[in-house]
Amino acid sequence: MTVETLGRESSWEGVHAVVGGLGVSGFAAADTLQHLGASVIALDDGDDDGLREKATLLEILGVDVRLGPGSTASLPDGIDLVVTSPGWGPSTPLLLEAAGRGVPVWGEVELAWRLRGEGAAPWLAVTGTNGKTTTVQMLEAILRAEGLNALAVGNVGTPVLEAVMNPEPFDVLAVELSSYQLHWSSSISAQASAVLNVAPDHLDWHGGLDAYTADKGRIYHNTQLACVYNVQDPETERLVEEADVIEGCRAIGFTLGIPAPGMIGLVDDAIADRAFIAGRLSSAAELGTIHDLAPVEGETPAPHNVANALAAAALARAHGVTPRAVRDGLRSFRPDAHRIAEVARTDGVRWVDDSKATNTHAAQASLQSFEHVVWVAGGLAKGASFDDLVIATRDRLRAAVLIGRDRDLIAQALARHAPDVPVVEVDTGETDPMDRVVEVAASLAREGDTVLLAPGAASMDQFRNYGARGDSFAAAVQRLRDKS
Repeated sequence: MTVETLGRESSWEGVHAVVGGLGVSGFAAADTLQHLGASVIALDDGDDDGLREKATLLEILGVDVRLGPGSTASLPDGIDLVVTSPGWGPSTPLLLEAAGRGVPVWGEVELAWRLRGEGAAPWLAVTGTNGKTTTVQMLEAILRAEGLNALAVGNVGTPVLEAVMNPEPFDVLAVELSSYQLHWSSSISAQASAVLNVAPDHLDWHGGLDAYTADKGRIYHNTQLACVYNVQDPETERLVEEADVIEGCRAIGFTLGIPAPGMIGLVDDAIADRAFIAGRLSSAAELGTIHDLAPVEGETPAPHNVANALAAAALARAHGVTPRAVRDGLRSFRPDAHRIAEVARTDGVRWVDDSKATNTHAAQASLQSFEHVVWVAGGLAKGASFDDLVIATRDRLRAAVLIGRDRDLIAQALARHAPDVPVVEVDTGETDPMDRVVEVAASLAREGDTVLLAPGAASMDQFRNYGARGDSFAAAVQRLRDKS
């Protein structure tokens, strides 16, 4: 017997497993493996209150938990399986040691797929550099509008494993998958899958753009019915062409232009389906309009959010959802915080929080949603270059206010490609920079401008996460309003 042959109904007694990392997915993996009868060791180099609380719960269940520096330095003897944190890169010593010993390394998502029971909910899977969370949440809203018991899971919050092991089975799962999670997955066979876009991100983790792109493309492997790609991003179509899929699987494009047969796109303001109707060669089915997405009545939604909606509609239609459910689901959808969220309007200036724009591709999409922008940017660049972003958006930039460890990379790109754009770097040391950022931005903005927090970088050099960064920005804007 090998772990490769084990499933939900198997006996895992005698299996010795290591779970690397006690984040949300690691906790779920350790809990599940112990429940199945495996002997589990959970390792994490951290040792804070949150980890100790998780450790206490797992130890009560019988898991051997080892916390603190050095805990993940080497692989214990006699291990049959390693379930790794999605944040652990391929060069992590413990994982290299596992590979050298021939020990299988799975992610929590791979474990979840293998533990699906008979008649389990199909997966509608989504990846991409940007837009994943919004798309799976739109997809969940559409599926629920059809009356299905659906849940958005994966990188979006609820671990896939938790949903798969839920005593009350779901009808269908909308599964957000990061490049990290896909790297450690090999046997997933989604009913329909989508790569929304591909742009440089997490290059330090993957070792380069080619490896990052290849991991994104793994989502198409063994797809059953529909591989959904972005017509405006030829790389996504190339990944479909190279994928080894189930016989009969179709390539379905989504486009902001008029759709050809086999695509979902726009005809004027209407969302038009020419992929999932019998007469697609000569006609289309209307699934709603872009105004079903408008965050404020009378405003046109940002193009990248329209693209997300088209992808969600394509995945839902692949599952058999009706046009009415697509429309009703998009109308009911409300985006999470920190995604192009208007914070305030002061003296004719609009203040917008898009702290979720943690890479250059997302920041570019955000900047292109507004005509005149005072851009608040910076943080941890993760190996990215800002030259293409600045070239694409320089005509929109009124000024730039830069923060964070890698702000000089943005300053240099602006100097090269937009030398006339005023740049102010805010360095407050270890303290929160946002009061100073907002003060400077207000002095640079003119009536009709948008002050946009779209950092193009990760937040952890100065903030707990992108949400804390956005909250700090919003609070600083409110303090500015209170003073005026």
